[in-house]
Amino acid sequence: MTMQHSEPFSFTIVITGAPYSSQAPQTAIGFARAALASGHRIDRIFLYGDGVHLASALSSPPSDEPHWPREWSQLLEAHDIPGIACIASALRRGLVDEAEKKRYELSAHNVRAPFVIAGLGEWVEAGLRSSRVIYFHGGSGA
Repeated sequence: MTMQHSEPFSFTIVITGAPYSSQAPQTAIGFARAALASGHRIDRIFLYGDGVHLASALSSPPSDEPHWPREWSQLLEAHDIPGIACIASALRRGLVDEAEKKRYELSAHNVRAPFVIAGLGEWVEAGLRSSRVIYFHGGSGA
């Protein structure tokens, strides 16, 4: 006998593993697609640690490999899901948006839309709002 939950869940997905060096982004996108297809909601995607590389506009894998940053961007845009990259993790790894480019007087920005850079407050808010927070770890810290 299987028990089913009658109310749809709302999820915040936290990804800490980088594309191409961990399975975290790939596994997370499979989970997100399945959750959405089952009628659940994704409140936001939060990238932390090496997971912020998923928000890079400069990622350019070989044509015979999946382009995980593009696939995530397309999923977020198609379902109007906010994608947040942790500001501390992003700046440590050379990912900057337009605002940080100006703040640090850099020559370019490289965050792929619709991802934005924000603080851990976004993660805390998401945890309070979502019925479930699911982590996809890649084995690296902040």
